[in-house]
Amino acid sequence: MAGVTASRPARLLLAAFRPELAGLDETPPAGWTCATTGVGALAAALATARLLDEVKPERVLFVGTCGAYDGRLAVFDLLAAAEVVATSQDEALGRAHRPEAERTRWRPSFALPLRPEVVAVTPAVTGDAAGAAALARLAAVEHLELSGVFAACEARGVPVAAALAVANRAGPAASAEWRAHHAEASRRLVAALREEGVL
Repeated sequence: MAGVTASRPARLLLAAFRPELAGLDETPPAGWTCATTGVGALAAALATARLLDEVKPERVLFVGTCGAYDGRLAVFDLLAAAEVVATSQDEALGRAHRPEAERTRWRPSFALPLRPEVVAVTPAVTGDAAGAAALARLAAVEHLELSGVFAACEARGVPVAAALAVANRAGPAASAEWRAHHAEASRRLVAALREEGVL
């Protein structure tokens, strides 16, 4: 996990890994501390909880890339998480279920000037068309870390929101598309957040 790069510890800017910060870790915006969580919801939850204790931020913004499930969004489209849903392809296809007592949904604590969309947090990248179609009934895009980040922030009472850029479509070509587009998608997202005065 990369170290924390600080300007002032007022707000915490998170991403799964350094390229998704698009250079902000080298020159953090005034008033922001930048850090990475690692990949996956569990790693993100643990890292976010630790960072909340260390930095004690007034709010958290997560930035990253995601995969679109259907034609609602195209590669390089930008969005804000309107709701975060922890789920899986097997659940969406009716092959598995979670205990009713398990928390699976979180909402952001503050608004962002981007298109709001529901985000599914899956345990792995969806690699087939049937799984993508099933998950599209629950959300517009998938991401791997947000449920961990949102859960940790809610547990500490810290406001949180997330801004994402579409880097691929879920399905057989997802990984190749993500590798081809994630750096540019992250650059566009950071540029838009700067232009809107978020950063």
